[in-house]
Amino acid sequence: MTLRKRLLISSLAVIVLMTTLIMPEKGHTLCKGTFINPVTDVCWHCMFPMKIAGMEIMSGPSGPPDMANSPICVCPFPPPIFIRIGIPVSFWEPARYIETVKDPFCFPGLGFGFSTNTIKGAGSSSTPKSNTEGTSSFQQAHYAIFPIYAMMELFTDFICVEHSGFDMAYITEVDPLWNDDILSFIIQPESLLFANPIAQLACVADSIAANVLYPIPFLFWCMGSSGSAYPLTGHIDSPDYVQVNHGIAARMIYKLGREGLLWDPGISLCAAIPSFIWTKWNYRLQIVRPIRGFQCPPIGRSSLVWGIAKNPPIGIADNFLFMVFRKRVCCAF
Repeated sequence: MTLRKRLLISSLAVIVLMTTLIMPEKGHTLCKGTFINPVTDVCWHCMFPMKIAGMEIMSGPSGPPDMANSPICVCPFPPPIFIRIGIPVSFWEPARYIETVKDPFCFPGLGFGFSTNTIKGAGSSSTPKSNTEGTSSFQQAHYAIFPIYAMMELFTDFICVEHSGFDMAYITEVDPLWNDDILSFIIQPESLLFANPIAQLACVADSIAANVLYPIPFLFWCMGSSGSAYPLTGHIDSPDYVQVNHGIAARMIYKLGREGLLWDPGISLCAAIPSFIWTKWNYRLQIVRPIRGFQCPPIGRSSLVWGIAKNPPIGIADNFLFMVFRKRVCCAF
C-alpha cells in the first residue's frame, strides 16, 4: 500500500471518529453558538483607561489604582546590564474568555458541542431548583486563552502585549474537584476560616464597593453580589441565573490561581506574577453570550446593573461566555 493510500485511509478514519463524537444521537440536539468575533463581540472601550508614564491618555470605566503612576520604571535584567529603565504603561487586556454552560461539553464560543449521550460519563449539569433554602445552580466552565491583539496582529512590536495563540486551556467536565464541594476542600482548606457569619457579613462591604467602584481585594473570600468565593466548584446559591454565571466565571479565575495556573500581569511592572490568592480588582468580565453586553463590570457587581435581558429563553440560553479583561501593567522599553 502506497504512502498516499495510507494517508487517505487515516484521514477517513479521523473524519469518521470525529463525526461519531460530534454528531448528536437521534433525538438529541447539541448546543448552538457562533465563533466569537473579536471585532464585533468585544467591548473595545473596556481596554481603557490607559496610562503612560503616569498620565492617563485615554479615559474609560473607573478602575482600581495601579503601579503606572511614575514617569519611569526600573526592572532587573540579565548580566552584564543587570537593570533596565523604561516607561510604565497600564491598560486592560482582553486575553482570555470563560464559558459557563448548562450542557456539558458545550462550547458556545466555538459554535459546537459534543453529545454527552455518546461520551459516557461526560459530566453533569443542573438548572436552578427551589428548596427550603433558596435556589441552587450548577454550571460547567471552560477557560480559553484568547489573545485578541496577537490574533488580530495588533501591537505586534509592543512588549506589553501577550503574543501567543488560541488554546482551550481548562475544562471542568474532566475535573472531579469542580463537581464536588467536599472533594474541592483539597485545594481550599482555608475555607473553614470563612465558614462563619462574621466572615460572610464582611461580603456586604465588598458588594457595596463592587457596585459603587470596584471590589475590595483583601476580602478575597467574597465575590460581592455573587456571594462567597468558596467552595471552588460550579455550585452557587442564587435566584438570579445571570448573576450565578458571572460568579462561576469569577470562581474559575480564583480556582486556577489556587492550582498555580494563574499569572497576574497587573501586580508587577516587570513580569506577570503567580497569583495563588487572586487580586480580584484586576479582572473585569464582559458578557458575550447568549447576548452581547456593552459593559465590563468588575467581579461582584450586581447583574441588575448590567445583566438585564441577557439570558433569553431561546437559542443558546443558559450557556454563557464572558470575555475576561485583565489589568496589565508593564515597564516598556
